[in-house]
Amino acid sequence: MPALSSPARVVVLVSGSGTNLQALLDACTETSYGARVVAVGADRDDIEGLARADRAGVPTFVAKVDDYSSREHWDRALGDKVGAFEPDLVVSAGFMKLVSPDFLERFLTLNTHPALCPAFPGMHGPRDALEHGVKVTGATLFVVDAGVDTGPIVAQVPVAVAEDDDVESLHERIKTAERAMLVESVGRIAREGITVEGRRVRIGAAGR
Repeated sequence: MPALSSPARVVVLVSGSGTNLQALLDACTETSYGARVVAVGADRDDIEGLARADRAGVPTFVAKVDDYSSREHWDRALGDKVGAFEPDLVVSAGFMKLVSPDFLERFLTLNTHPALCPAFPGMHGPRDALEHGVKVTGATLFVVDAGVDTGPIVAQVPVAVAEDDDVESLHERIKTAERAMLVESVGRIAREGITVEGRRVRIGAAGR
């Protein structure tokens, strides 16, 4: 990919409370982190994720599907809104909309999933892990592709399943590990670069 800005420019997309966004905003206050959230976008109004950005003095934008004549029109508009901020990286942080291959061609986009991909894709990773009886699950950071939680894996972190876990308790521990993984990985990408070759992702000098 092209050389990253310094600090790397990150656009974050949200649909809800924005806890992963907040973790990134907090990390970006350290000059050594290497990245800066330059905008936060959402697919709905009046959500805490946008309020977090406002409190941090970060520009925001909203692109609601219902405001456009088609899903394709919405996707192009979203891409134009994101592109106006010239990001090096887009982070989908609880953004509950799929984007098109054209969007993914324009922007390197990362997302997290509360399971160890390729296991338990979809909306119910923690529940499915519990029902399957695994002893270890976790969180995955991946490059978004056209599938559902199928993109090349950037990082993973394991989370042990306790005997008395329910879906909520397990998911809370996964989310804590997920936030730390996201912050560490985005910082490393910003400072060291990234290369994606097929399904192999490398963070490091070769990525610059």
